[in-house]
Amino acid sequence: MEFAGKIALVTGTSGIGRASARRLAQGGAKVLALGIDPEVNAEFDALAKAENLPMETRLCDVSNDTQVAAAVADCIARHGRLDIIVNAAAIHPFGTVLTTDPATWDRCMAVNVGSIYLTARHGLPHMTGGGAIVNISSVQGHNCQQNVAVYVATKGAIHALTRAMALDHADQRIRVNSVSPGSVRTPLLSLAARTYGGEGVTEAEAFARFGAAHPIGRIGEPEEVAELVAYLASDKAGFITGSDFRIDGGLTAGIGVK
Repeated sequence: MEFAGKIALVTGTSGIGRASARRLAQGGAKVLALGIDPEVNAEFDALAKAENLPMETRLCDVSNDTQVAAAVADCIARHGRLDIIVNAAAIHPFGTVLTTDPATWDRCMAVNVGSIYLTARHGLPHMTGGGAIVNISSVQGHNCQQNVAVYVATKGAIHALTRAMALDHADQRIRVNSVSPGSVRTPLLSLAARTYGGEGVTEAEAFARFGAAHPIGRIGEPEEVAELVAYLASDKAGFITGSDFRIDGGLTAGIGVK
């Protein structure tokens, strides 16, 4: 129960966001998770009820300043403070700078990077006792594929923003770190499977192929990433800030030649 008495705000109610919220709640935190899809939020709330966990959702477009401000205000009204923020919400368009239209570029930047700015802008004033922020980035912020220009731009930006926030708020005893997963079993990876799997290839077959690219031989699970998120959010990581942690099955350890 390392998070007993803690209040956490999580963006994203599926994939890594859901797993992280669940892990924090299992550790005793009260969690408010923000998600834009009512059906996904309902699945999250059903899980919370089934497992009797202190977590709930709020319908929110995390790229919208007014909606994020209202969500944080609601959290503070009910709990009085904020201790942990996990920024996991993301979208994953495909395309080059030539094939990505301006609206898609702006939307991806607003969700993947802008939401981190907004949760910090509205949440930091209430983290008066110190706290931790964990931003979910990607190995694609380090080594990228083709045809994902705006997505990798946002993930690289998250690394830089994490360092800036860590420096700016260290004197408030607020630690800020990022996590860069490789291929993880999430709705975004399912989208990649549909995009790159090829005609007639099942999702399981695509996932197996993605996993084979990782030296450890498989894709990751959201719960594995959530354990790293929980560590970075905990007091055990009290001397860690401004860093990025890859959790990628060895994907970026070498040059990909066997």
